[in-house]
Amino acid sequence: MKMMLGVVWLMSLMGWCILPESPSYAAEIRVMVLEDFQSADQDGFPIDWQHENQRSQAKGRDAYKIQSSDGQKFLAVKDAGQRVKKRKIEWDPKAYPVLTWRWRLHKAPSGSEPIAALYASLDTDLLFIPVFTKYIWSAGKPEGTFIEGGMFSGSELVVQSGLAPVGEWIEERINVYEDFKRIHKHEPAEKAWGISLFAAPGVEIDFGAITVSSGK
Repeated sequence: MKMMLGVVWLMSLMGWCILPESPSYAAEIRVMVLEDFQSADQDGFPIDWQHENQRSQAKGRDAYKIQSSDGQKFLAVKDAGQRVKKRKIEWDPKAYPVLTWRWRLHKAPSGSEPIAALYASLDTDLLFIPVFTKYIWSAGKPEGTFIEGGMFSGSELVVQSGLAPVGEWIEERINVYEDFKRIHKHEPAEKAWGISLFAAPGVEIDFGAITVSSGK
């Protein structure tokens, strides 16, 4: 699930990735970049992203800002306590089932639960409410813990656990298409609704590029 950054990651950001010929690898994996945090408005807030809670836009704009280090851009989040979302993504989850993203924890106060999360919304219900799976970094729940969602909350899957490592990029690789079918018992829409990011109050964490691929 977790991999350190390397040549494959750098090639994938260019939109393609060819792996060595081997019985254990596909000859070619198609990669689509959903977000690489290259574009920010005058305040540093990412272009084409929206606030989940329109009543607290000012706080959200202060909490989510694109930054750059060593020529690499990322979304730095400080004391957010709310989600931001990106919609209208041209993403077919059946053709690109594997979702990959990076995050780097700097600080998490005691009691933060979850520390942070990425929401993958692959469909909407009859009321046009997003149907999503919430992939979380939990302070105390073991990796692999699954919590079934209710009427107004999505199902949760713990993909990272604990308050360490700090200051290191961690990469997650999830087959969201298979997760959706297993959890929601039906095929997702041909076009995904979007993605959302969340960090708990007092948490300082960075999000790197978010991609999807045809790989298994």
